[in-house]
Amino acid sequence: MEEPGTIYFTGTAGAGKTTLVMAFQQWMKTNGYDSISVNLDPGSESTTFEPDIDIREWVRLPDVMQEYGLGPNGAQVAASDLIALKVFEVKQAIQELKTDFVLIDTPGQVELFAFRESSKAIIDALSGDRSMIAFLFDPALARNARGLVSLLMLSATVEFRFRLPTVNVLTKSDILTAPQLEEVLGWGDEPSRLYDAVTLDTATPEVQLSTELFRAIEVMTPMMALLPTSARDALGLDGLYRSALRNFSGSEDLEPSQQETD
Repeated sequence: MEEPGTIYFTGTAGAGKTTLVMAFQQWMKTNGYDSISVNLDPGSESTTFEPDIDIREWVRLPDVMQEYGLGPNGAQVAASDLIALKVFEVKQAIQELKTDFVLIDTPGQVELFAFRESSKAIIDALSGDRSMIAFLFDPALARNARGLVSLLMLSATVEFRFRLPTVNVLTKSDILTAPQLEEVLGWGDEPSRLYDAVTLDTATPEVQLSTELFRAIEVMTPMMALLPTSARDALGLDGLYRSALRNFSGSEDLEPSQQETD
């Protein structure tokens, strides 16, 4: 059996990672695709997300706080190291479910996912040749030109750290007006438009910094495009699936897996 395709959902706090994982798994189920969801956030407080595999069965944030006498932030750091020690048990649990796609909801704080060495160990253990990252862009930040630049830089950093193909996903696009959505997507498609927006909104002493950022953005052009989605309206989920197939096999075939049709 071919190894499953693995998608890590990450992004800034509040970007809608858990909600998108739930919506995407439901979309896949509705369209005949086999998938499982994995929660890697030991501090998740969601009452609606019922993942197929939950790291809280091994590591729970309240337990870490109590055992080590740590506050929430320190406990998150300690928990990420503890998860790395349990990652092969998580991997075994994934393998036992024999699915086609693994949807992984990462911790709410992107810095815990991106900058801890333990996270690199977790990603290396759980990833195969068919793995990718969906970096979620919160429209509350992305609708501002400088906010979008910051998110692009963070997305590039995550891709650099883990060396996995990355798709930039604009979540909750339904909360933007049509002109706002068009503007944000236009910035992603044409770096010159983003540069104009940044410099227009920048005081004179910052122009040089904006120019340097633009040079970096020009290099990043191939990964700047944003995929608009809405978990509420199931918008763009087929596009996310197509992006996954392109990264996994170079195909965009939307036919359900043979396992589902047998």
